[in-house]
Amino acid sequence: MVTPISFASLGTNRTMNTLLRKDQLEVSLHEEKKLIEDGRLKEENPLDLSEGFNKLCEACRRGDLKLCQEMIRDGANINARDRFDYSPLILASLCGHYEVVRLLLESGALCERDTFQGERCLYNALNDRIRNLLLSYDYSKSTDPLQPFAAHITSLLTRNTPQTSDLLVTTAGESFRLHKFVLSARSPHFRKKLLGAPESTSWKIPPAIPPQAFDIAMRYIYLGEIPNELGGGPGTGFSENDILQGIDKISKHLEIQSLWDAVLESDDRRLSRQRRTEEVGKGRGQIEQWFTDNVIKHKVIVETDKADDVKWDNNNAIFADVLLRADQPVSEVTPNALSNDSAQTPDLLNNIPIGPASLPSRTSSRTRSPNRKSTLFPVHRAILLRSEFFLTMFSSGFREAQPSPHLQIIPIDCTPDVLETVLAFLYAEKADFPLGIAIDVLFAADLLLIERLKQKAAVVISTLGNGTMAPASDLQIVGTESLGMDAEETIDIYEVIRAGWLTRVPRLEEFGARYLAYRLEGYIDEEDFAELIMESAGRIRGRQETDSIELLDDIRYYLSERFRLRFEEMELEEMMDEGGGPYGEGREEKGNEGVVDVGGLETRMQDTRLDDGVPPVQGAIRTLDGEIAGDEFASDAVNYQILLGKIDKLLERLKLDA
Repeated sequence: MVTPISFASLGTNRTMNTLLRKDQLEVSLHEEKKLIEDGRLKEENPLDLSEGFNKLCEACRRGDLKLCQEMIRDGANINARDRFDYSPLILASLCGHYEVVRLLLESGALCERDTFQGERCLYNALNDRIRNLLLSYDYSKSTDPLQPFAAHITSLLTRNTPQTSDLLVTTAGESFRLHKFVLSARSPHFRKKLLGAPESTSWKIPPAIPPQAFDIAMRYIYLGEIPNELGGGPGTGFSENDILQGIDKISKHLEIQSLWDAVLESDDRRLSRQRRTEEVGKGRGQIEQWFTDNVIKHKVIVETDKADDVKWDNNNAIFADVLLRADQPVSEVTPNALSNDSAQTPDLLNNIPIGPASLPSRTSSRTRSPNRKSTLFPVHRAILLRSEFFLTMFSSGFREAQPSPHLQIIPIDCTPDVLETVLAFLYAEKADFPLGIAIDVLFAADLLLIERLKQKAAVVISTLGNGTMAPASDLQIVGTESLGMDAEETIDIYEVIRAGWLTRVPRLEEFGARYLAYRLEGYIDEEDFAELIMESAGRIRGRQETDSIELLDDIRYYLSERFRLRFEEMELEEMMDEGGGPYGEGREEKGNEGVVDVGGLETRMQDTRLDDGVPPVQGAIRTLDGEIAGDEFASDAVNYQILLGKIDKLLERLKLDA
């Protein structure tokens, strides 16, 4: 058993990094294998034969962006490998699905150079575009998506402006400004202590506990890293052994035994990295649970014209220091919508004192509506500082930053469910929300200057809203069925593209152009489509006749991609037909007629359509203009030219030169 004294005897050798000889490396690998077998060290790419992981791998092979997002959200291990030793990232890279590769990397897929799996992923990438994307994701970006969240929580220990701490803890000669909600969420001991005395504003630590030990414990609780050098020595009043003994006592007293384990494993890079990843995930889960049990549980629903009159005491059981208000949309208000039990405005709500709500309303008449409801969320400024909007507000001389007898009420221009989604992200880096509110979340994140949430919303829209990228002509019906989505998952692609413009998210612009290109026959004749093209042209300031239209350029590009992929798929199917081997053995020779040049999508056809006198054939392949084509190759070639021609005619009608 490792004791503080034996651990301290390692001295300065704890942090030494030396080049290992071959025999030392073999011993190290053997020890690592033993740690994996004992369950202390997790394998970075474990074998996974579960049904969920197999679905994820299949989705990566096919490029099914929506299914990939759903499986990741359901908890599939994106760094595992299948029975063929392939990881999801390798499969997506090998099959050339750029959007899937980007989604996996953003979700924490591992592509670390100088490792077998990392180099294998880079080597197998189908093209340079994917390879460059993989290279752009270094280890820290690709493996620790919670790092920004953890970094913010850690920064609260040293942040002086704006001041958000509500508890002062003093030790021998040092003081710590802490946050009750973080301590309550992370330590069972602090939770019990604060439950009995929530109004406490200061504590004292016994002088026998070294300040360095308490500092390390607080860093750990605030999701910080264990320092390589624990401190102590001449001039500090404490030896390193004293500090280790102090950490041991604190970890037992605060019921966080994992702190002591983390100190013991700080020598081993992989164990230390794994321990930190696990602890950050655990800490996120604890703060998320605290958010659900306290913030969400104690939200207040009141009539809108009484919302500003709610008085919430500064000394409350959940340590909230500000109220965020979101109003129900006027369009959702129905007569008698406010039931007796939904207006939670008694003098005491769940042991949290709030004042009367029957005073005359100060809300403007423009926003007042009978039975309209507002939701008040009791939150913590320390968490809201993740938003640049709130950071600026609370650091300035605005009224919201000044002390007040009761909690300040800050209105936010979004619906209650959107605000709850925003808060879930700020408190726990959670971005699990349905497609139906994704655009509203995008605009709220843009308003509050939360860039990471904007990108998360864009991912939800461009994956869950992706459906199948099969062209509408293949799906027969232009509508929700042809979009590859259920009725409740439909999206307004025009709204998505405009949202991308307004919020400056290129990902949505690219997604919208690709979405339209793969379903162009269903949109090209709509007046809304023409208006969108005019808007795109108008976005260029001082536009000249020679300027292109960005949206149309993107649509043309993805239209070319759509038909090129179609030709490749059909060519493969023909090679695999019965009677022909995988490399085309036994295939009948075809003449030049009806052959399509895949590279330029130019056709060399002589007799692709039947004469008008020929009666229609049941099950015949038709083009978009209703003509009968000789085969699918001919049909696609004609359809491609028809769609390009429609784009040209639209430009002529709009008097645009692009």
